Amino acid sequence: MEILAEITGNMKSIQAGLGCFGAAIGVGLAAMKATEAVGRNPDASGKILTQSIIGMALAEAIAFYALFLGG
Repeated sequence: MEILAEITGNMKSIQAGLGCFGAAIGVGLAAMKATEAVGRNPDASGKILTQSIIGMALAEAIAFYALFLGG
């Protein structure tokens, strides 16, 4: 980790990058599971969409925390 900090010049940029990477994985998993759920039960697509948007927004909030507080 210290070697990467020397390369980039800042340890906080690594933390912000990892936070955004984790948020991207979370959003991808939420979208994957939402499309899978709609495929299994198309009648519940409205409720699934609402829950997946809330989950994605919470995952993106972590990315903003990582960028603004870590960077």
